[in-house]
Amino acid sequence: MKNEWSSKWKASSQPRKQRKYRLNAPLHIRRRFMAANVDPSLRQRFGKRSMVVRKGDEVMVTRGKLRGTKGVVERVDLKGERVFIEGVKMKKVDGSDVSRPLAPSNLVILKLNVDDKRRQAVLERSGRQAGSKSGKKEVKEEGKKEGG
Repeated sequence: MKNEWSSKWKASSQPRKQRKYRLNAPLHIRRRFMAANVDPSLRQRFGKRSMVVRKGDEVMVTRGKLRGTKGVVERVDLKGERVFIEGVKMKKVDGSDVSRPLAPSNLVILKLNVDDKRRQAVLERSGRQAGSKSGKKEVKEEGKKEGG
């Protein structure tokens, strides 16, 4: 990997190259890094294992001191690759409260914000695809039973 960020770069076992890739990635690629696991009930409904966290999603913290804390995403920081949740605060030395940044990998999405028409369309499309795939498998299995 050279000085500039490259979309052709695949992978490396060297941590410094992995960090460099993430640090130099443009914002449209960094958006993909903001994915979090989806609750199992939503997985079955939409056929997606993980999704990009958005403002308004309801999430639960799964790692660290705040494990089990639920809240609504108030802000997403693409540059810092962090998510801020309403009600999750930390005290500064001067006594003021500030929002605590969390990594999206430490979150589980409990409820999706589908106010955006684009996101709603993507979810509907993925749900149909997941349903149709399972339907095709059943048909193939039945065909094998008849032939064998």
